[in-house]
Formats: sequence, C-alpha cells, structure tokens
Amino acid sequence: MTSEQLRDFEDVYDAFSPLVFRIALSHTQNREDAEDLLHDVFIKYMEKMPRLKDEEHKRAWLVRVTVNAARDALRKRNYRSHLSLDEVTEAPAAERTEKAEVFYALDSLSEHDRTVILLHDLEGYPLKETASMLGIGLSAAKMRLTRARERLKKLMERE
Repeated sequence: MTSEQLRDFEDVYDAFSPLVFRIALSHTQNREDAEDLLHDVFIKYMEKMPRLKDEEHKRAWLVRVTVNAARDALRKRNYRSHLSLDEVTEAPAAERTEKAEVFYALDSLSEHDRTVILLHDLEGYPLKETASMLGIGLSAAKMRLTRARERLKKLMERE
C-alpha cells in the first residue's frame, strides 16, 4: 500500500467509521458484533481500494457493503437477539426514556424497514441518496420509508 493509499484509507475511515458502526449496530443489536463488522467492512475497503468519484460514492459503497455484511453475518450464525448483562443492568426497563422506546421499537422492525429509517430519518440523508445507497429506485425508497414509518408507529402504539 502506497503512502497515498494509506492516507486515503485513513481519511475514509475517519470520515465514515461512525456511520458504518451505527448501521452495523442497528442490524446486529450487539456492540461487539458491530465492531467486528466495522473492521470487516474497512478491511474489504482496504483490499479493494475502489476508485470512487467522490465522498457520496464512497459513503454509498460503504453503506451497501455494511448492510450486506450485516445480512451475511446474521445469516451465517445462529444470531442471538439479546442484550448483554452489562446493557441490561445499565438501563432497567423502568428507566427507559421515550427515545429508548423508539430504538427498542426500531429494533423490532425488519432489516429493510430499519435501514431506510436509519439512513433517512436518523442519519438525515436525502431520500434520493438513501435510495442510491440501498440500490433501489426513488419511488421504491419512498414507499419503503412510508411503510416502515407506519409499522414503527403501530409498534409504538402497542407499547
């Protein structure tokens, strides 16, 4: 790896590792698994060193690879969907905030619903860019977001 490639890698890692981690965490529901995925995604980036036009294309590439890696990781192992003992003792159910309730409900959504809400509503990406990152058309992204919000609302009303 040349020094220029190393600088590029470091810049990309510094700029996008928080985003990659949040997406991985939203899919795995486990900090350690999310950290593993973060490393896997950036190892893949380092191995491929894709020549992408600009920051938007790098972000889209990383989001797509992260979502795919999370999907693969969940498929490969008998995924455990529970909180660690540390997380349970840190936030007893009686002390949950409204914001935490939204995140618990968000965790109950399907991967497709959770990802579109995460990218558009929580990360603040425009719908056109969200669609691009997910590899779907704009109208499909609008419909997916609308349905995901409806499902989230129903989950919140039940609680």
